Amino acid sequence: MKKHIYLFLLFVWSATTTLFAQTKVSGIIVDKDNLPIPYANVAFKGSSEGIVSNEDGKFYLESPKTYTVLMASSVGFNDREIDLLQAVNYNLRVQLGEVQTLNEVVVFTGKTSKKNNPALDILRKIWERKRKNGLYQFDQYQMEKYEKVEFDMNTIDSAFKKSKIFRGMEFIFDHVDTSNVTGKTYLPIFINETLSEVYGSNKLNKVKEKIKANKNSGFSDNQQILSFVKDLYSDYDIYNNHLTFFDKSFTSPLSKTGIDVYNYVLRDSAYIGNKWCYNILFYPRRKNELTFKGDFWVNDTTFAIKKINMAVTKSANINWVKDIYIEQEFDVQNDSVFLLTRDYMMSDFALNKKDESKGVYGKRTTLYDSHKFNIEKPNAFYRDEVNYIDNEVYNRSDEYWEENRFENLNKDEKGVYKMLDTLQTVKKFKNLYNLVSILGSGYIQRGNFDYGPIFSTFGYNEVEGIRLRVGGRTYFGPNDAWRLQGYTAYGFDDDKFKYGISGKWMVDKRKRVIISAGNRRDIEQIGASLTTTNDVLGRSFASSSLLSTGSNGKLTNINLTNVGIEIEPVKNLTFQTGFSYRTLEAASDSFSLDYFTDAARTVVESRVKQSEVNFQIEFTPNRKTIGYGVERSNVDSPFSRFYVNYSHGFKGLLDSDFQYDKVQLYYKQPIIIGPLGRSNVIVEVGKTFGTIPLGLMSVIPGNQTYFTIENTFSNLNFYEFVSDQYATVQWEHNFGGRLFSRIPFMRKLNWREIIGAKAVYGSVSDANRAINASGLTYTAPENGYWEYSAGIGNIFKVFRLDFGWRGNYLDTPDAQKFTVKGSFGFYF
Repeated sequence: MKKHIYLFLLFVWSATTTLFAQTKVSGIIVDKDNLPIPYANVAFKGSSEGIVSNEDGKFYLESPKTYTVLMASSVGFNDREIDLLQAVNYNLRVQLGEVQTLNEVVVFTGKTSKKNNPALDILRKIWERKRKNGLYQFDQYQMEKYEKVEFDMNTIDSAFKKSKIFRGMEFIFDHVDTSNVTGKTYLPIFINETLSEVYGSNKLNKVKEKIKANKNSGFSDNQQILSFVKDLYSDYDIYNNHLTFFDKSFTSPLSKTGIDVYNYVLRDSAYIGNKWCYNILFYPRRKNELTFKGDFWVNDTTFAIKKINMAVTKSANINWVKDIYIEQEFDVQNDSVFLLTRDYMMSDFALNKKDESKGVYGKRTTLYDSHKFNIEKPNAFYRDEVNYIDNEVYNRSDEYWEENRFENLNKDEKGVYKMLDTLQTVKKFKNLYNLVSILGSGYIQRGNFDYGPIFSTFGYNEVEGIRLRVGGRTYFGPNDAWRLQGYTAYGFDDDKFKYGISGKWMVDKRKRVIISAGNRRDIEQIGASLTTTNDVLGRSFASSSLLSTGSNGKLTNINLTNVGIEIEPVKNLTFQTGFSYRTLEAASDSFSLDYFTDAARTVVESRVKQSEVNFQIEFTPNRKTIGYGVERSNVDSPFSRFYVNYSHGFKGLLDSDFQYDKVQLYYKQPIIIGPLGRSNVIVEVGKTFGTIPLGLMSVIPGNQTYFTIENTFSNLNFYEFVSDQYATVQWEHNFGGRLFSRIPFMRKLNWREIIGAKAVYGSVSDANRAINASGLTYTAPENGYWEYSAGIGNIFKVFRLDFGWRGNYLDTPDAQKFTVKGSFGFYF
């Protein structure tokens, strides 16, 4: 009886293997000395399914079809065919012999020639035609789009499954699958699907996407994860010279500068569909640069890309990402129009780049269909909605999705919705999830109240000594229309309690009309920023840093009350007006804000009372945000910021002391310079018309902490320069490791080079000098002050050191001629 059962099971297994035939193969390509051959071509014989080995010679290839022969080849080596004796063949070792050199044969060893290379001739024709292919042929276009984003834990082995952390959650491993790109096991933990309509105008250079349906499971309410997911949504065009992923600019294999960055080999030619195409292999000339390896098929007449596969090299200077793999497929319409129909991107996020390291896959699949052309839309059609949310989009039925999604979910993707819903009822999982949320947001959630931010709990300055702070906010969800938040703090040396409380209410969601009010009594370093705001809960890092150089006792007791209203009539354009009242007093005996109140300079007042009204405009083009509530999060992508503020101070209103007018302008512009890295330029200009005391002056912001603070001068002390009119310019450039990658012994460190320079000009009027009774001699940078710096980033992936030198004013008492500042951060 048992024999029959075994035979029956064997028959079922054989039938199943036949019905669901699949070929999987992995291994390493080596030369006669058993040294790895990087960027070798590996493909199933008789197919266009192939891959390029990585820089360590390793490869993994999978197909839903059955193949019995594997082909391996590399420039300078003989091709080899390997018989596949079974459907799954792992850890193959494929040795290639070197080509015998003949008179009529040119052998390339590593770098390919830039002369007499047919692959480069084809590449030049791609450049000539790239703006005449695809959607660029039409004035207007529209299409249907389906996008699926998935996060998966990978490298799931038996030890991982038995870990104590998963005790009580073992059912999740019923959904483990194998990646067809890397061959690793993975477990889906998040999935998001979106159906939308895309409209574009090449005449107006505008694109609009209207979401029809959205569905997700997993961490749907976590702002940090949603922001991370949205960053994966960034669009790219392989024809562009540079492609931006995770805030890094990669050189495209189709770039006009690609000849200097990549090796190109014309490998094959064949029919793809019914179009004759050339197959070109590419791989980087140097390690540690932001480049790809892979291949593409290009049509022989239109020179449009039919298919491209590319993967980021492991030596690329990018953190927390072990692999990035991209596939794009183009279909032919009307015999000559090649349109992108499928875009697949997979990223392997991990703490290190070792093969056995565990991590998380981030996968995005985008499909396009139902293209229509030259249906003109008015300019107003492409205008972005400021804050519109259609909740019906997020509540489509399962039947709707079954009918409208472009491709069916596989069995694991179907099960992930139910599995994740079940998982969120498990107490242990909820505790783990809450821990991750706390570390990401800085807040501890208890019901509808968040305690935090926890990273501001401890501080120190010379006036308060050790400072403890507790605070919190209301939180019903990421799209709250109103929010209250507040804090209280205590200084052990001054033995005083401080507090702050504020509230915001969005009364019109479509135009983001927000009214706000608040009050704060605290100690502040008012000379820490030139471009000031009336943010009640804002407090500079300089006021409470645990470590600082020199004296940081020049602090001020501030009592600030404000009310305001703002509106965003156009996406990323905000208008705001508000009224504030503040009192300012020196917080220690070693510092003074005193001023004369009479022309004879005999009466001194130490307290400033000031009422003020302000009007401001802020424009942030290309800014992407998460959420639709009164508070939003920015997606981590570079955007410009233009800010103008006008303030009028009243004398006599609420016993206010001074009348003045102040104008401030702030402009920040990120500049991506392709493979050379990124620059940031900041310009600030301001002037105060009227007579004002020290407490209302524009203090050139110094930095006496051991940490880098943006918009401050690292080699200046607090209150070293004061002004009533000023102009500053700051420039910083991050090469992203471009220079260090050329130095052999520094390549593996993956350090990144940063250089910068800052300058400021300012002056003080005679009237403002005349009323000064503070004891502080006004010094303004009338000859122009400047400093410069050089830094090393990405030390141990999280640490940065900046070395700063003072350019002039070297004889100023206590001048910081040389400084070292540090900062921590998690960056790709």
